[in-house]
Parts: sequence; C-alpha cells; structure tokens
Amino acid sequence: MSEDKKYNGWTNYATWRVNLEVFDGSEDQWEGFDDLHTLADALKDYAEELIIDSSTEGLARDYALSFLSDVDWRNIAEHYLPEPEETETPETESEVQ
Repeated sequence: MSEDKKYNGWTNYATWRVNLEVFDGSEDQWEGFDDLHTLADALKDYAEELIIDSSTEGLARDYALSFLSDVDWRNIAEHYLPEPEETETPETESEVQ
C-alpha cells in the first residue's frame, strides 16, 4: 500500500486505525517513555503481540500483521509522548536595561 494521504490528521489510514483500535484509551500505559524511537518500537511490539496472542496462524493473522507494516509508529509515538516543558531563559542584565 503506497498511499501518502493523511487520514483524520494521522499519516495514513493504517496509522489512524491502529491507534484508534489498539491504543485509544491506553495513554497511561505509555507513560515513562521519553524517547520517540523506543516508544515507537514498544508500540509496534505491543500491536504485533496482540495479534499473535489473540489469533491462530493463518491467512487472517498474516493479513493483520501485514496491515501493521503500513503504520507510522513514530506518528503514534509522538501522540503519546509528553510535550516538552518550556523552560524560561533567564534574562541577561543587558536585556533588562
């Protein structure tokens, strides 16, 4: 699938759908991650394990796992990472005058 169209604000349909069906409501589960790459890998592993643990080998499982290859895991990870806190830079003496 080579669709480069955004879907409901997400990278593509697969990313939106997996986030909606697998991760929606699980925000607390992803707390503690502060690295985008690590969180993206953890999300992917979780979704793959969910499919493998809840299905038997066969065509349906193969299609489900194949669907995951279109997911933009980084896009989902960005959604669950906390916003970096803005730090105020101290005013220098020359700026105050």
